[in-house]
Amino acid sequence: MTAQTAYQQQSAQQPHPRPAVLAQDLMKAPVLSLPSDSTLLDAWVLMSHKGFHHIPITSLHGTLVGMVSHRDLLRHVPELVTAGDSRQASARRLAEIMTSRVISSTPITEIREVARVMLDEQIHAVPVLDHARRLVGMLSTQDLLQGIANHGPLELWT
Repeated sequence: MTAQTAYQQQSAQQPHPRPAVLAQDLMKAPVLSLPSDSTLLDAWVLMSHKGFHHIPITSLHGTLVGMVSHRDLLRHVPELVTAGDSRQASARRLAEIMTSRVISSTPITEIREVARVMLDEQIHAVPVLDHARRLVGMLSTQDLLQGIANHGPLELWT
């Protein structure tokens, strides 16, 4: 058997690697978001009714300007409870409490990279943005786990 024949036989036995899974393959879309002039109460109601832990905050043009987490809102619960006028406290704008420095992904970012960044930065949700910074999807740790559980065998590496 020649070396070339042996190589061809070995190559034929090797499974061809599948392409890596991309953010667009696992992201949730469309995404519910709130404008930055929404109130803490608006965010609380949306999170409570939908079971969300993170809400993207968008401009009037639909571009991402921040994120508000369930934890962000919980930090402000004392204000809501102890304020003399709870309407004033609940009317506080999300722009005042949102995180403006948001780590995001593109639809074609490999899931392995998204997962690494989420681990390194200790975050649980990553908005997926198009080239114009418009929100097109959302990836959470739950989405990554569902991807591993439901898309087996899941090729994370190329």
